[in-house]
Amino acid sequence: MLPFCGYNMADYFDHWLHFREKLGYLSPKIFYVNWFRQDSNGQFIWPGFGENSRVLKWITERVDGVGKARPTPIGYLPTNDALDVAGIDVSPEHMHELLHVDADGWLKEIPEIRKYFGQFGDRLPATTSMNLDKLEGRLSASSHIPVHNQALLTWVFAMREKCQPCSVHWCTGTDEEYAELCDLMVKGGTFIRLNEQKRPNSFLARSDPRDVARVEGCTYICTEDPNDAGPTNNWADPKEMKQKMDQLFEGCMRGRTMYIVPFCMGPLGSPYSKYGIEVTDSPYVVVNMKIMARMGSKVLAAIKQDTFFLKCMHSVGMPLLPGQQDVAWPCNPDNRYIVHFTEEPSVWSFGSGYGGNALLGKKCYALRIASVLGRKEGWLAEHMLILGLTSPEGKQYYIAAAFPSACGKTNLAMLVPSIPGWKVRCVGDDIAWMHVGDDGRMHAINPEAGFFGVAPGTSNKSNLSAMATFSSNSIFTNVALTPDGDVWWEGMTKEAPEGLIDWTGQPWTPDCGRKAAHPNSRYTTPASQCPVIDADWENPNGVPICAIMFGGRRPSLIPLVTEAYIWDHGVFMGAIIGSQLTAAAEGTVGQVRRDPFAMLPFCGYNMADYFDHWLHFREKLGYLSPKIFYVNWFRQD
Repeated sequence: MLPFCGYNMADYFDHWLHFREKLGYLSPKIFYVNWFRQDSNGQFIWPGFGENSRVLKWITERVDGVGKARPTPIGYLPTNDALDVAGIDVSPEHMHELLHVDADGWLKEIPEIRKYFGQFGDRLPATTSMNLDKLEGRLSASSHIPVHNQALLTWVFAMREKCQPCSVHWCTGTDEEYAELCDLMVKGGTFIRLNEQKRPNSFLARSDPRDVARVEGCTYICTEDPNDAGPTNNWADPKEMKQKMDQLFEGCMRGRTMYIVPFCMGPLGSPYSKYGIEVTDSPYVVVNMKIMARMGSKVLAAIKQDTFFLKCMHSVGMPLLPGQQDVAWPCNPDNRYIVHFTEEPSVWSFGSGYGGNALLGKKCYALRIASVLGRKEGWLAEHMLILGLTSPEGKQYYIAAAFPSACGKTNLAMLVPSIPGWKVRCVGDDIAWMHVGDDGRMHAINPEAGFFGVAPGTSNKSNLSAMATFSSNSIFTNVALTPDGDVWWEGMTKEAPEGLIDWTGQPWTPDCGRKAAHPNSRYTTPASQCPVIDADWENPNGVPICAIMFGGRRPSLIPLVTEAYIWDHGVFMGAIIGSQLTAAAEGTVGQVRRDPFAMLPFCGYNMADYFDHWLHFREKLGYLSPKIFYVNWFRQD
């Protein structure tokens, strides 16, 4: 219509936009065709002429609601098998080219389109300008991304539209990216760079004092039937909760960057590993996920068209208005939700930036969602450390052990034996995924790549290996800062250094009546740096488990060690675990609560069904099932 429109073209656009109002739901579908795509030699790829009827056929199929299509940044395109190409000479390579969206080429053309629209000034409809902005955003989000899963890309685009970030960053997982994000957080006040001589490439973060631990009271399991969640979980109706999440996440990332974090729980290439995509507006989450999981472009490239991945949505819940100053630790403590839709499955977390609530690959995926997947698929996702024990004669044993949080799992996983000739090696300190191996024995992998440990009480005396592990390349959250730029917490040394700044940023003295480090302060550190890491910690087939231990903090009643009579008795022992509460969870510290299998906060379905799954798992193992023990290190006189 360029030579033929008899009035201002901007008003013409506006007339088209408003004409939709006359048609309602009976408006025609709109398509954009191009018969003239050329190859590198300048030859037309599509035969054209009568063969264009094949495109018209697909258009009619779309009108009838039966034609196959895939969403792309520029609109719906036919899937690879949607066009009828029987009998014509078009190679698969040429079909790929014909249906390929050149994001970089489109982005180069955007300024030209914007300049063209600029000539219309204020007469240009706002909707037209907005659609150009949205197109640029979708193209930017997809440029240079090795995405092989169309459902993944479609979901990310949908979340971008919902959350409305100012920019989108697809995480590569490189050291350069990590350094850039750490520098960004240093400038923003989230991170304090520690002394390079004492603690190379390490940082201190101080959270909002209201955002310091897992929030079990705000953690939900959403199932159609409340009985599938069980009495030990907070149940919510999935439809109502999804509506709530849709409302909360609408525009929640305004003024912030949306980070797309592809991650793998377990060694890349292991048949037992699982993939996920976390969408977050927190750079703190991104750098912690780089340590705690296999993360970045390699993972994204491994997610093929038919690969399952868990959709994980996270926001700190604090959008920024134009010109609004950000805070060092954005969060929304009065509006926190950690929600698991176990039947989809997906995870949505809002309002908290703290590790357990925000690093969605950890407790949310590796335990709550994975426990549900394990029940369906015939394996176990457990809150367990994995250690390797070697006798003086060289015989090797692998043991999995379940303890509630802050009961010494990490210290046990990195134990230095006091009896001569014995060695302990660490496979993992927190989570174990256990399957039946090809040899009929129970095998376990550690799905994590790092340690997210409780700092207070960790010292050269209690855990020399952990102290060596986080000597560099680590993140510390809510610990104290020494005058020379290092970290400190209660229990690290007998005497506290002078001149400490506590975890809230205030000067601290031993008689001030406050803890220098929060009782649930944490370190995030790569497992690969552990001096006692087991040689097989990343074995894709896992390590063979010969014994399982349960335990908890009990000052009385429970003996030092008890062996179960048989498997069923061992499951009973796991089902009756009780432990004193610690600062790692909400509740009255010191109160004894029942915590079966140390999974009370982490089992994604009815605990009675969980017991039943354990009982029946014995059938897969036969006579090769591990022995089960109950220990108590915490007996008091």
